[in-house]
Amino acid sequence: MNYSYTYIVLLLYVYYFNRITKQFNHLKQKNMNKVFLSTPFKSSLFLLLTSVALICCKKNDPVAAAGPGTITAQVSSGSNFTLLKSAVIKAGLAPTLDGTGNFTVFAPTDEAFTSSGVTSGVIGSLSVDQLKKILLDHTLTSKILAAAVPAGPNAKVVTASGDSIFVTKNSNGVYVNGVNVTMADLPASNGVIHTMSKVLLPASGNIVQVASSDTSFSFLVAAVLRASTGSTNVAAILSGPGILTVFAPVNNAFRTLGFATIDAINAADPNALTAILTYHVVPGRVFACDLSNGIQAATANGAKVTIGIAGSAASVKGLGNPTASAIIGTNRMATNGVVHVIDHVLLP
Repeated sequence: MNYSYTYIVLLLYVYYFNRITKQFNHLKQKNMNKVFLSTPFKSSLFLLLTSVALICCKKNDPVAAAGPGTITAQVSSGSNFTLLKSAVIKAGLAPTLDGTGNFTVFAPTDEAFTSSGVTSGVIGSLSVDQLKKILLDHTLTSKILAAAVPAGPNAKVVTASGDSIFVTKNSNGVYVNGVNVTMADLPASNGVIHTMSKVLLPASGNIVQVASSDTSFSFLVAAVLRASTGSTNVAAILSGPGILTVFAPVNNAFRTLGFATIDAINAADPNALTAILTYHVVPGRVFACDLSNGIQAATANGAKVTIGIAGSAASVKGLGNPTASAIIGTNRMATNGVVHVIDHVLLP
């Protein structure tokens, strides 16, 4: 107890004792002391003085504030973590994240799950192992505050799953696989939580496999296969060990260019297709957060493309294009790089 408050309590004690003593002496002269010296009176006096002391001590003693709960407790009590909570429980990770240790969890909010297409139905359809893999990709086995995140760009960090994520810290904030951290450094008794704007979905394969798994890229896949029959095996390059970034045109982009059907692509000159396709490939892993207005990126074709940023909209323009192509999807992970979706074919 603070000594200044102890002194105040003692003063109160002396004050009330003297006051009651005077009243007792006054009443004694009237032979009423038997009443006030009775057991009820003495008990009341004791309770009064004890209560004063206890109230003062309780009010003014420095009491340690209740610390934050564990990561599991924080997620369970968070009104915006309902989908994450159900995923953690199904994956059997609640006891782990409720236990001892120091963890860093990149926690997608409900909005992040929804915007990533991971609904409660999707969570229910995933196996325990699949869900566990996704969640462990969001978890580090040490506590990393935002200030300790390496500047990068795209510094490799190994997750609790054994796979890697790529982190960047710049003037705009902290990013993981190009996805921004919306709120950093939420404390937990066994680590720290950073909330995310999207779910960090694992790569479904190399760049060719990522494109092949999405029917909106069927014209692109056909073009890659046709080009590979010429002097350059484009498919081998896009599925090889080299780290690449691909601006991937959707099917309608090829139709706009004049390829009405996949048969038209299969009838095209393979080397002409190679010149176009390699113009969509940039060496290295370039996430959306790495793009800035006006930069010119060298492509595998040898020529450059120009990046445009206007507010939240991003674009990429080829030398032969009258207008820029909108980047309509970003940061699709591949084992050998990253894919961004565009709405027009780039022309060198």
